[in-house]
Order: sequence, then C-alpha cells, then structure tokens
Amino acid sequence: MNDSPISRQQAIEAAIATFDSTFFKALCEPSRIGVLKRVMLLGRADISAIAAELPQERSVVSRHLQTLQEAGILRTAREGRQVFYEVDGPAIVNRLEATLRECKRIAPYCCPGAPG
Repeated sequence: MNDSPISRQQAIEAAIATFDSTFFKALCEPSRIGVLKRVMLLGRADISAIAAELPQERSVVSRHLQTLQEAGILRTAREGRQVFYEVDGPAIVNRLEATLRECKRIAPYCCPGAPG
C-alpha cells in the first residue's frame, strides 16, 4: 500500500481498477454464484459432483469453475485425471481486506464526504 498523496483523478482510476477486477467480475454472474454456492455446499468436489444438480451443461459449469479459480476464489487439486475444487477462504479474505484498505486510502480523494 502506498501512502503518498494522490490526485483525485488517480484515486478515481484506482477505485475503478479495484472494482473492475477479475475477482469482482467473477462474482457478478448469477450462474457463477450458483456454481460457487454448490462448491461451498459440497466442500471439496470434482466437476461431476458439482455439475450434478446444476441446470447448466457440464461444459458451462467447467468454464464457471475455471473463471472462479482464475479469480482466486477457488483452488484446485489434481489427483490423477480428476481435478477437485474447493473455496479458497483465506485468499478471499485477503483479497477483501486488501480491497478495503485500498478503498479507505482512496475514499478521501474520490468520494467527497467520505470519512477521512
């Protein structure tokens, strides 16, 4: 985290970059949230178990899982030919805490009336 003064324009750009990140984009798709919920309910599971009770085709579920994994929301473990997915809780918490720190840093510059 950089504590040097920034301009209002820089603060706005930083805010947009924070909210327009892969992490938040991954959480903006209702179908993907359904896949995430399924993984949360199952704990550690493979694509067959995850897709079993979802309305999407297995290939669509697979793409959602890949997006969530690339965003740092899920982690994977390969065992032979199977890939198991699980929620990466510590990574999610770290990401949200970093986002909060960044928001606190830029709020006074980009959001008038924000507590300083």
